[in-house]
Amino acid sequence: MQRPSTHPAATMLQAMQFAFEVQSVVALRLLRISAGGSEAAVETQRMISEKAEAVWRSQLAASVAIVSGRGSEAVAAAAFRPYRRAVKANRRRLTSS
Repeated sequence: MQRPSTHPAATMLQAMQFAFEVQSVVALRLLRISAGGSEAAVETQRMISEKAEAVWRSQLAASVAIVSGRGSEAVAAAAFRPYRRAVKANRRRLTSS
């Protein structure tokens, strides 16, 4: 896992990398959904349920970080981590099948 950096350029590059990963997952999902059939229905349902789970995990992680007395950067990193994991897992899954 990458260690967070406080340097503005590093933060910007990490955000750009994440945005690229998100866009690739969106494109792969759209291809799968546009093909139709049972895989499209499964992917659509999975997409919806994963978003709800990611929100829940993000809120939980941020809450734990806040209660633990961690600083705002650590809270933000904890809240962001579940989204990053979900995107990486989806990209692996969608490119391997």
